[in-house]
Amino acid sequence: MRASHRYMFLVFSSAVSLIALDCAPTRQETAIDQATPLHQAPNIFPDIEATVIPPNIAPLNFVVNEPGMRYYVRIHSTQGKAIEIRARTPGIVIPFRPWKEMLHLNAGEKIYFDVYARRADGQWYRFDTITSTIAKNAIDGYLVYRLLKPLFNRYTNMGIFQRDLQNYDETIVLHNSTSGRCCLNCHAFLNNRPDSMALHIRAEGRGKPMLVVRNGDVATVTKPAGYLSWHPSGRLLAFSVNKLSLFYHSTGEPRDVFDAASDLGVYVVDSNTMVMPAKIAVPDTLETWPAWSHDGQYLYFCSAPKLPIERFNEIKYSLMRIRYDLESNTWGNPETVLSAQDTKLSITEPKLSPDGRFLLFCMSQYGNFPVYQDSSDLYLMDLKTSKHGRLEINSNRTESWHSWSSNSRWIVFSSKRRDGLFARPYFSYVTEDGTVHKPILLPQRDPTFYDRFIKTYNVPELIREPIRVRQRDLARAVVAPRKPLTPDINTQQEEPYQGSGSTRPESGQPSKE
Repeated sequence: MRASHRYMFLVFSSAVSLIALDCAPTRQETAIDQATPLHQAPNIFPDIEATVIPPNIAPLNFVVNEPGMRYYVRIHSTQGKAIEIRARTPGIVIPFRPWKEMLHLNAGEKIYFDVYARRADGQWYRFDTITSTIAKNAIDGYLVYRLLKPLFNRYTNMGIFQRDLQNYDETIVLHNSTSGRCCLNCHAFLNNRPDSMALHIRAEGRGKPMLVVRNGDVATVTKPAGYLSWHPSGRLLAFSVNKLSLFYHSTGEPRDVFDAASDLGVYVVDSNTMVMPAKIAVPDTLETWPAWSHDGQYLYFCSAPKLPIERFNEIKYSLMRIRYDLESNTWGNPETVLSAQDTKLSITEPKLSPDGRFLLFCMSQYGNFPVYQDSSDLYLMDLKTSKHGRLEINSNRTESWHSWSSNSRWIVFSSKRRDGLFARPYFSYVTEDGTVHKPILLPQRDPTFYDRFIKTYNVPELIREPIRVRQRDLARAVVAPRKPLTPDINTQQEEPYQGSGSTRPESGQPSKE
């Protein structure tokens, strides 16, 4: 057997006790190199067979869901030393430094996981090798998400967190225990960078402000703005203003959302001005989910005709876009990119790749809230050819909230595929031609973590660096803003830098899963 790393681990928790030992076989057991092949793949969680792994991801610890008294795993690739792990329990914890070295040396190569189990008869059994690929392209180093319970009626415990994807470090960006038990809604970043950030808040007694962070400074904008999207110039924020109601079904997923009224607007950051352009704020139409193109020349959004709540399951959104010229501050005319009449489905949550090549979006049976629909799937459109299709990475459960990495080679999305209740973040590699590979689950230090973690991951956004603005500064901007900004609002004209006048309805989004 080749030279290898052998380590001792002592990891204690209520759910897992892992020990890796270099034990010699007893008289009652055979040696590992005499293991009997089973000619079947091992049942492990999370599943990593035939996946593509970022070269800068934390170790993909897993549980071997196979009977055994001892377990042995050997991880190897083309270059460098193999990693050997011996464990008394099914939980496999991969040593960090050898893993990091292996990924670094073998970017673009295959990586192999040989899994063995010794059963009660003393015999070692070998499963078929698990094979994955290490990508050449790295993923952005940090993931920002909201954590909350999947079923709740009070904003008692929710927060925005960031996770270092190269290890397991998770830090709080803003928790509502420090900000008056408010609801923390959508967060958005400019070009996958944390120095320009926006966050929508719903605070009882303090309205529905938007926090805008630029270079460490936090501003409190007193008007509601949800589903945010930064113009690539950093000068504008597109947003929606929605009148949403949560209601319940008697069967299946019990929750649902009805949008009675919604329009799009633009917030001009430097001048603290809002405008509701007439072409994207049509009275008898629902406009929502704004998303700027990579060059800022188009604003994509979703649109549907208004219907009464009794016909909620007939509302289907089409994918639209409208041309915009930043220098002249002029809008073109809305045009249909993909019609709900053609798809027979409702299109929501458009996100464009930073290289301008692809558009990722959800389609479900109806409505604009895919996180509550088992029918919601991810689709990808090639903007060069306008061809689109359902991705093979979908499951029979909800796929929703998603975003792109800054290099356009990775996506992250929320999926309820494991149990239908808890949304978890998954990462998929996207090739230059639009092939989307089998996803991997966000790795955790404890391989049994997801068996007992009872919160759902919401609005996952990839960023290149960690958010450095202090939580106390964000909390102060909610509970005691020093100089709150009340923007001028213009409902019709296309001059957001000089607009003033009457306001739109101030209804933001309900706290959403």
